[in-house]
Amino acid sequence: MAIEIKAPAFPESVADGTVATWHKQVGEAVKRDELIVDIETDKVVMEVLAEADGVLVEIVAAEGDTVLSNQLLGKLDTEAVAAAPAATAPAAQAAAPAAGGEPILSPAARKIAAENDLQPANIPGTGKDGRVTKEDAVAAAAGKPAASAPAAAAAAAPLFAAGDRTEKRVPMTRLRAKVAERLVEAQSTMAMLTTYNEVNMKPIMDLRNKYKDLFEKTHNGTRLGFMSFFVKAATEALKRQPGVNASIDGKDIVYHGYQDIGVAVSSDRGLVVPVLRNAELMGLAEIEATIREYGLKARDGKLTIDEMTGGTFTISNGGVFGSLLSSPIVNPPQTAILGMHKIQDRPMAVNGEVVILPMMYLALSYDHRLIDGKEAVTFLVTMKDLLEDPARLLLDI
Repeated sequence: MAIEIKAPAFPESVADGTVATWHKQVGEAVKRDELIVDIETDKVVMEVLAEADGVLVEIVAAEGDTVLSNQLLGKLDTEAVAAAPAATAPAAQAAAPAAGGEPILSPAARKIAAENDLQPANIPGTGKDGRVTKEDAVAAAAGKPAASAPAAAAAAAPLFAAGDRTEKRVPMTRLRAKVAERLVEAQSTMAMLTTYNEVNMKPIMDLRNKYKDLFEKTHNGTRLGFMSFFVKAATEALKRQPGVNASIDGKDIVYHGYQDIGVAVSSDRGLVVPVLRNAELMGLAEIEATIREYGLKARDGKLTIDEMTGGTFTISNGGVFGSLLSSPIVNPPQTAILGMHKIQDRPMAVNGEVVILPMMYLALSYDHRLIDGKEAVTFLVTMKDLLEDPARLLLDI
């Protein structure tokens, strides 16, 4: 009996998707709830799992094809499951290249190899039985070892050799295209302005150094970072300046009685912004644990649409990449975004003396249609005061 493998039902905000990767090929055995194919949308990568044990007998939508909600992707023969091990055993053995033989490439890997003039025999395979996966081909095209190789932590080699005038053209991912569209939309529809301030990070750093070991032990391995302090300070500042937490809907202003903080995360597929729901009710440990979980999901493409929907305010930390100062772009329909930057020692005047302090620039980009300069500056000053005297967060002053 053949059952149909269909694309998932897309939410209203997602019109269609692209077949990203087939994890099974025709003739391969599939277990119930095993991942068969990934569908990439302009927001998330959605996984299609097998409904039953069987053998994949047909692929209707190839990698790169655009599909609609509930569209047929392939077919699974559930009656052939008993014969699957015998049928696929030779193929599995063939996947491991014999001496001087050519390795087996997945369709996606073969396509990438052809586009980049790669010799299959020169691509190390890290898949099952030595199969060359899409990730192996991408790594080979980039001139670096595969992710599972011991040298994965080494610095990436340049994409092209010195003096090489060749060009490489690849299609923009749906997520990257959507990010580009939203950034252009934000700049063309908002009266965007950025104001800056700086904060002395020494009090936070001293507090963190004093309690980080006890914090990690108390909260089951959750590490104390800087982001949780900024999230807590932001929630308090948003309470005092509700306009910064508001949004514009047509000719109406929507004030939110809660703080859903989006945390911008960079991934291989592009920039994503998962949301901390009711961040004002979360403790430092919960914030740190949730951000770490979101980071891992973003890396693996596992974030759901619900986890990235909404948000009343966003925090972006370009400092992790070494950025000293930047002007972040507001994430519509929000009206403000906070940019964190690199912590750098600088000479500062303190009580008439020059003191070396670890300083960070803060940037608040905001929609001037709704937020006046006074509100924006007051918001940043509040953030500065709370971060330079963390006890104020506890005392609510």
